[in-house]
Amino acid sequence: MQHLKVGELARSSGLTVRTLHHYDDIGLLKPSGRSDSGYRLYSEQDVARLHGIQALRHLGLPLSDIAQLLDGDAAAPQTILTQQINALERQIEQANELRGRLALIRDDITSGTPPVMGDWLGALSLMATYGKYFSAQELKKIFQDWQKIEVQWPALIEEVRHEMKRGTAPDSPVAQTLARRWMALVHHWMGGDFELMHRWGEMYKNEPSAHGRKGGPPTEVFEFMQKAADVRLAFLKRHYTMEELGKIRYVPEEAWRDVQARAQALMQQGKPATGRAARALAAHWSGLVDQLVSGDADMRRKLFELQRDEPLARAASPISPEVRAYLLEALKIS
Repeated sequence: MQHLKVGELARSSGLTVRTLHHYDDIGLLKPSGRSDSGYRLYSEQDVARLHGIQALRHLGLPLSDIAQLLDGDAAAPQTILTQQINALERQIEQANELRGRLALIRDDITSGTPPVMGDWLGALSLMATYGKYFSAQELKKIFQDWQKIEVQWPALIEEVRHEMKRGTAPDSPVAQTLARRWMALVHHWMGGDFELMHRWGEMYKNEPSAHGRKGGPPTEVFEFMQKAADVRLAFLKRHYTMEELGKIRYVPEEAWRDVQARAQALMQQGKPATGRAARALAAHWSGLVDQLVSGDADMRRKLFELQRDEPLARAASPISPEVRAYLLEALKIS
């Protein structure tokens, strides 16, 4: 093959002379020879190398990596290609994360009435705050699952406000009843994921700008319930591991209240625990308990020990001690 001058190679390759000069300067593609007049002359091997450079450039590799790949380092090709693949995977992850966050902002500012500038800026600020603690995928799930508790949540916040105005202490039976319901709703909302709940709590502690947004409680309500929840968690951890607490499943408050009311009615009517109605109700209550503890017999046993040994747990329970004793008697007979 006849040697090509730099201009001829530029025309045939679609590159500029300036680019070929740059490749020469950095040692990426040095011509094999020079003419008597000092012009660069490129051999067949040089042209083949240029084809390799162009192919790798089309893959998006930087010139420094291309040089290592083409210079024959035995370990370089596999290492460099792996590095590029990893870099691309990170870019894809970042792009997907950005896409997810933009979609969340779009959905936030386009829901309901047409957004004004304040809505746009508020959404940006809130998303930046959430982004310190959660991925876009996690936020999407959190926002979607909010519908699980959005009906009960505002009413519970108002009950907490009422008790705060009354000066109720966080470690009182009334506050502990609220804490039990509060923690049950949050547990249900977050799907029992304690790590997710912990991060949400950390965000609420550290980011006042998130308070009261997206249905969240105001600052003073959160602080009060945090104290009450700490009291409840302390005696729960005397009986359960955190792993076991993660197995707890949501049972609507109305289901417990229904059992309590029906049992009280039977007792007021003088119906014995040996009767059919009491035994049927006890079986129903037992099923709710099994639902609560995910059917785990050991956790069920610990639950009854908790009610026996912890006065605050007993006082905060939706089932009164008298009703519990009545239902347990009925279960012995069933």
